[in-house]
Amino acid sequence: MMKTLLAATSLAAMALAATPTQAQDNAEAEDFAAMMERVNQLPDTPGDGPHPSLIEVVDDLPDHVVYRPADLSAVGPNGLGVFVWGNGGCADDGTSSRFHLSQIASYGYLVIAPGRWRSGPNRLEDPAPPRAMDADGQFPPSPTSAAQLTEALDWALAQNADPDSPYFGLVDENALAAGGFSCGGVQALTIAGDPRLDTVVVQNSGLLPPDAPRLGGMELGKEGLLALHTPVIYLDGGPTDIAYENGLDDYNRIEHVPAFWINTPTGHGGTYHEPMGGRNAMIVVDWLEWQLRGDTTAGRTFTGENCRLCTDPEATIEMKNLR
Repeated sequence: MMKTLLAATSLAAMALAATPTQAQDNAEAEDFAAMMERVNQLPDTPGDGPHPSLIEVVDDLPDHVVYRPADLSAVGPNGLGVFVWGNGGCADDGTSSRFHLSQIASYGYLVIAPGRWRSGPNRLEDPAPPRAMDADGQFPPSPTSAAQLTEALDWALAQNADPDSPYFGLVDENALAAGGFSCGGVQALTIAGDPRLDTVVVQNSGLLPPDAPRLGGMELGKEGLLALHTPVIYLDGGPTDIAYENGLDDYNRIEHVPAFWINTPTGHGGTYHEPMGGRNAMIVVDWLEWQLRGDTTAGRTFTGENCRLCTDPEATIEMKNLR
């Protein structure tokens, strides 16, 4: 298990792993604090896509952070896909995966995450304290909710229809996706039944089995998978990922929509804090380009003879229910 990231998602981790000793808990918290101190010194990045991105907070979408191409004039009509994102731990930090989300935005996406701007050298607020179990062993309420992902989607579509908005006419209403990390992946699955969505991306996550304790924000049961009506991709971190078994179980249960299950050897921490979001950010970009824009070159990452992930010795890919 990637100890440094365990505290970052002590959320899902606490619900999925055995309770650590106090000494282990303190060590993990110290490791996480040291890691985040280093990460928070790293500058925000614009991604390496054709539309360098920026991060902003907008007045009419409180409690969210927006990632978008810096030059909207270069996007063109219907040029923006939309990707609403649930944070790891369902945390109140819309910049906790800022490298990952900036990378996606640089490929022409309006990316919106709930929470405040709490990470990086340009953060506007102090980091949120990590969630921990109460003295009575109960998990605290989630600081963000799946409803905020729907709120973000509503806002993006309203902006597209508003002549006074900088996004007027720029959003492709047939290119809408939801995704998330760990607890945030459960948020994405919680809104998966929204008929406006075109795909769902679940990263280092999966729905908990019926008898598992539930951190606030992870209440959705396995029956929630029946709401899926779009292709779905699970991107997990191999057997050392605490969400591995849950993600695999979800995949095995899905029989009514196209489903992909991909593992790379990252553990639960993924590649969120790597430059440009690391390899997993590019896997997500290729998925969105294929599913939302019909880019068959991007689709070669996932399907076809000798697909890119099929021939990657560090990746495992399974797929089913393909149309």
